[in-house]
Amino acid sequence: MPAYDLTDRLVVGVASSALFDLSESDAYFREHGEAAYATYQDDKVDVPLAPGPAFPFVSRLLQLNDLRPGDPLVEVIVLSRNDASTGLRVMRSVDHHGLTVTRAIFTQGRQPLEYIPAFSMSVFLTQNRADVRAAVAAGHPAGHVLPTNAAYDEDDRGLRIAFDFDAVLATDESERIFQTDGLDGFVANEVAKRDVAHEPGLLSPLLAHLNRLQRLEQERQAVDPTYEPRVRIALVTARAAPAHERAVRSLRSWGVTVNDAFFLGGVEKAKVLEVMRPHLFFDDQDGHLVKALETVAGVHVPYGVANEEQGT
Repeated sequence: MPAYDLTDRLVVGVASSALFDLSESDAYFREHGEAAYATYQDDKVDVPLAPGPAFPFVSRLLQLNDLRPGDPLVEVIVLSRNDASTGLRVMRSVDHHGLTVTRAIFTQGRQPLEYIPAFSMSVFLTQNRADVRAAVAAGHPAGHVLPTNAAYDEDDRGLRIAFDFDAVLATDESERIFQTDGLDGFVANEVAKRDVAHEPGLLSPLLAHLNRLQRLEQERQAVDPTYEPRVRIALVTARAAPAHERAVRSLRSWGVTVNDAFFLGGVEKAKVLEVMRPHLFFDDQDGHLVKALETVAGVHVPYGVANEEQGT
């Protein structure tokens, strides 16, 4: 039997802590220790875990596999610090919620970061802040999924993803200039280099894979006009004109695109996100995320100079 090839698929790694609400389990572990925790999970193995902050994103992403039945476009792999035994409750919860997730990695307390490139993951999502920082420091695409109060309509099959630009889709080249030379220096640099594309950042491959799903949706719509595309992607950035042009040209140079682009020039991002309600919003600065967590699921990407200086 030939090996299962992941190279033609969008692969997302998700920690059990991001996929499900493990707050009660984590509190029990901290209070009673590893041995008691194992017994606790065994006793509750048939009690399904409630959805966590990344669940709406993951569940809708997996539904897109109906675009290529029998040959999944999307592969979600659970990465867990549990051992295989205590991880049984996680996988039974996966089955209970009807998620087509069949692959899992259990590392018994160790960081699972080396498996991000091994499985060609476009992003690894977890609530473990230390794991994310270590992954990003090693050059791997990862995000810290923040706790959220967001609630999404379960009957809505649409999947909305929003990205910041600098230090998320692109490197932090221009953010470094902003930190040293201020807004005027930043704008002058972007205008002078408007025809020079930024280097792609950690999450640009994720955007490229999402674009591929969108193209398949367009093909489906071409033969079935009743089909409504589900994936919608937005760029939400503090940039404003004239600095917007280099960002647009960079996306074009990388061969990727977004449906909506918001160049806010300092207007609070939460105002846009409250209307858009993306299932995940990726930003490199916590400050842009915390104000929106009542209505959206936020993912902190701790990459670049802003995080070096803040120590976040």
